Amino acid sequence: MIYMLKEKNSAGGGKFSFFNFLKEKESNQAELINVKESILYLKNKIINEKYEITREEAIFLSQIPNNDMKTLGILFDAADQIREAFCGKYFNLCTIINAKSGKCSENCKYCAQSVHFKTGADIYGLISKELALYEAKKNENEGAHRFSLVTSGRGLNGNEKELDKLVEIYQYIGKHINKLELCASHGICTKEALQKLADAGVLTYHHNLESSRRFYPNVCTSHTYDDRINTIKNAKAVGLDVCSGGIFGLGETIEDRIDMALDLRELEIRSVPINVLTPIPGTPFENNEEVNPFEILKTISIYRFILPKSFLRYCGGRIKLGKHAKTGLRCGINSALTGNFLTTTGTTIETDKKMIKELGYEI
Repeated sequence: MIYMLKEKNSAGGGKFSFFNFLKEKESNQAELINVKESILYLKNKIINEKYEITREEAIFLSQIPNNDMKTLGILFDAADQIREAFCGKYFNLCTIINAKSGKCSENCKYCAQSVHFKTGADIYGLISKELALYEAKKNENEGAHRFSLVTSGRGLNGNEKELDKLVEIYQYIGKHINKLELCASHGICTKEALQKLADAGVLTYHHNLESSRRFYPNVCTSHTYDDRINTIKNAKAVGLDVCSGGIFGLGETIEDRIDMALDLRELEIRSVPINVLTPIPGTPFENNEEVNPFEILKTISIYRFILPKSFLRYCGGRIKLGKHAKTGLRCGINSALTGNFLTTTGTTIETDKKMIKELGYEI
């Protein structure tokens, strides 16, 4: 374990020379090591010993100042090496369609589709199976690996007419696709509902934690963090893979992001969407401050330390990284949601494929 001996400045600025650390040795003697050595020590333990870093160690990494490019570069490179060791060069692309929009009963403060906020978002019912198939085939032909229907609303109990229609759509798509994997995102669900989706050909269920348990009441009060945890457990119980992550920029601390990652590790999540808030006018979070791009990249790197085997997936809002978006693919990212993301604009599949291949990944 690595211990912090002293700290004189905040994580936001200054040079990262004020940390001293102790590393336990086999002789139980301790020696002072610098930050670079600490990062490399943790990286090597993860790669060589399958070590799971502690919360304290993750917080230590988070205290690298956002303007210390040299130390951040060491962290980014270490995260990239962890990704290479556990995941290789394969890059996964997923796509989604907003299959039902608006009038959601929940009050998630970031969401354009909540009935509680006036955002001007489109409102329409469940799309036809023909339109769903058209979008699925188009995305498959452009090189996507996964395709998901996403619907607004609290969720599914197992006996809704909407669930019956969704089952019909998934079965219809499944008959007409080749290698495309089907995913689903329909809110808080019972085991019964999730079993029906699995039987219809769905392989992965998407349900974000969004933030930490501590911070979640600041995001939503119409359901709880445990409602989300239970949906994930229900999905896994019926044999579905789970895709679950969150949103950076809700007002949380970097410690909250770390706590969410630790919960995802405990839940054994293998696909982790990383979103950056796009503030929607009319929502309570419309005036949230943007997160420093280098803090986003630092957090992604820490996620790779915590979740070495997982797909870390660029999702909505990554445009906020601007020219630094490519850096994410060299500090832990190895998958992406591509195309148009629900109510915020994404990038094209072709644009993403070009960038991914330029960086040496295989699709």
